[in-house]
Amino acid sequence: MSNSVYQINKGINKPIEFKGLKAQYIWYLGGGLVVLLIFFAVIYIIGVNVFICLIIIITLATVLFMYVYKLSRTYGEFGLMKKVAKKAVPKVIKSYSITLLKKQLMHEKPV
Repeated sequence: MSNSVYQINKGINKPIEFKGLKAQYIWYLGGGLVVLLIFFAVIYIIGVNVFICLIIIITLATVLFMYVYKLSRTYGEFGLMKKVAKKAVPKVIKSYSITLLKKQLMHEKPV
């Protein structure tokens, strides 16, 4: 009998990372590139010169890459979602009735 060698997956619970992009930023970049491809097709069909089309698309693609990489570096895996969620939290809760406030905090239906 020979001993079998099994490799252990050390990447469990780690975010997906590709060339420095983490998690959802890979999808943002992919979606942006698809939009640029469609935009290129549209302006080419309209009749814009091919070289002008390429200059426009390459410029926009460069801006897209720089922006997505900046977001990835700045906010990390969950930072952008936290920033969006923070905007949804109210800054102040006003209540003129203490009993109504207590019921709302206890998730009861007010009478």
